[in-house]
Amino acid sequence: MIWPTLLPLLLLFPGTALLLDRSPWFSRRSLLRRLAPYARRSSRGRGGTVEGLRELIGPGVERLGDRLSSLMNADESLGARLEYLGSALTPAEVRFRQVAAMVMAALLALALVVRTTPAPTLAVALTVGAPLVVALAVDHSITRAVRRRRELLLAELPVVVEQLGMLLAAGYSVTGAFTRLSQRTDGVIAADLRRISRRVGHGLSEQAALLEWADRSRLDAIRRLVAVLALRRETGDLGALISAEARAVRAEAHRALVEEIERRAQLVWVPVTVATLVPGLILLAVPFMTALAQVTGTG
Repeated sequence: MIWPTLLPLLLLFPGTALLLDRSPWFSRRSLLRRLAPYARRSSRGRGGTVEGLRELIGPGVERLGDRLSSLMNADESLGARLEYLGSALTPAEVRFRQVAAMVMAALLALALVVRTTPAPTLAVALTVGAPLVVALAVDHSITRAVRRRRELLLAELPVVVEQLGMLLAAGYSVTGAFTRLSQRTDGVIAADLRRISRRVGHGLSEQAALLEWADRSRLDAIRRLVAVLALRRETGDLGALISAEARAVRAEAHRALVEEIERRAQLVWVPVTVATLVPGLILLAVPFMTALAQVTGTG
């Protein structure tokens, strides 16, 4: 068969062309590319053919990725999820990598089909299903990272709020308390607190930075905490309010933990029920079949 020999050659030529395009020995840099590092948006003109290809197929790739995300009933767009995770990647870059992984999966599936020559139905299912599974796996990993970050926020929030209340009662300002907590702790909330300190240091008002944190976190507990911190100029005992909010957050986290334990306890009974019903049905089927054979006279 000639296909197992031609397929690696077809993949070798585009890859070699892209590699030689990045090499200064085979590609002479144009004046535009030499001046690109000194322009305002210097990251657009450094990659040659690869970046040009991304700009060319980027919109179509994003639309394709959004269609695939709709298959998983994603509640948020890819840009919102990446912003929530604090990722430096843009949606176009993630979609481009996703499509590249889909193309590689399709080529591997095609090579496997050519090598093994399965049934036509299985060949079509393998060729179409492999890239689809890879695309959905990439999107699912991002959604799972968002869910994991939200769980870590809920787990760390009670302790952080309690420490915030103690620092405010000791005389710290809100910004100073956040800076102190970001230096003492290392976790998801610590990264958010460092972001708040940087935003305030760049000139953003303290209340605006807190509201930005509340909107980005998408948690009711953090929104309530920001609302309590907004009363710092109207009350003289902010530490007591923060302590009460810490108790409420801890009670909410405890309720969520109890619900998760009860849900997992219910899931434990699923295999037990199946393991009990299947042998019982088999034992009931034996006398039933015997009685049926005696009635019909076939026994």
